Amino acid sequence: YDPKNMQFRNLGNSGLRVPVLSLGAWLTFGHVVEGDPVADIIKLAFENGINMIDTAEAYAKGKSELEIGRVIKKLGYRRTDWIITTKPLLPYRKGPNDVGLSRKHIIEGLNESLERLQMDYVDVIFAHRPDSTVPMVEIVRAFNHIINTGKAFYWATSEWSARQIEEAFHVADELKLIPPIADQCQYNGFHRQRFEVEYKPLYQKYRYGTTVFSALASGLLTGKYNNGIPEDSRFSNNADFFKNTIDSLTKEEGLEKIRKVKDLTALAEKELGCTVSQLALAWVAKNPNTSTVILGATKPQQLLENLKVLEILPKMTDDIYQKINDILANDPKQDVR
Repeated sequence: YDPKNMQFRNLGNSGLRVPVLSLGAWLTFGHVVEGDPVADIIKLAFENGINMIDTAEAYAKGKSELEIGRVIKKLGYRRTDWIITTKPLLPYRKGPNDVGLSRKHIIEGLNESLERLQMDYVDVIFAHRPDSTVPMVEIVRAFNHIINTGKAFYWATSEWSARQIEEAFHVADELKLIPPIADQCQYNGFHRQRFEVEYKPLYQKYRYGTTVFSALASGLLTGKYNNGIPEDSRFSNNADFFKNTIDSLTKEEGLEKIRKVKDLTALAEKELGCTVSQLALAWVAKNPNTSTVILGATKPQQLLENLKVLEILPKMTDDIYQKINDILANDPKQDVR
């Protein structure tokens, strides 16, 4: 494994070192990308220092994990060279215990994920959204069982509230169990409150990590939607899922976001000689509380363009960062309590 110019950061308060850019499978592998193109993207990622792939049991109804497992085996990679993460919870079957964070589904769901991945373990297992119907003590115990049986090394949360994460820590502390190490959360220039404000005490108290998704606001920060919805774009291929977002682009709030994207594009080209996508990704990666930024790619060229963020990061000075914030004009209100 050759890390190239990749930067690595500890995932939260753990010893696990993750690349600042990682590969995500949501709406890509097993969905719009299947077969040889999956291998092309994963091979290119690995050759450029990305050795982390994030997936979930619900992604493409399990096909995402099947594609990843097939390709890792086909390309002959050492399992130890990869960081593989998956997430139980969200349903794609109708059984009453095929969803949620019960001990039954966490354990059985992971067993099925491992079968699809053709692996003995994952590096991190995420709780794919909170589940208020299950006692926190059951959730924490279940994830500890997964770790104690060697089927995962760490557990983490995804889009949990700070209160829920704090409760998990309290349960783990009381029962002398292992707490979560990170949250997989949305963070971008248009979505900032939870990451920058709500989680702030978690960073300070626990050094909680983050695996950021939607750093490009589902593609809005690429500029591709400035003049409508192009064919073969994420919004076009998933029109039902993104219906509310698509509808908002013709309203005042959406039009204001597009105006900001155009201003950010001008700044990126003038100040950094890069695209607005690269600038948006570098802005997220610059935050010291970002452990890794998850990239979604449907084509190798798209991944190559995003990898240029590694060249932009050193140029992301405090002055440039402030100019971006001035354009965004949406600094979240800090909690002063």
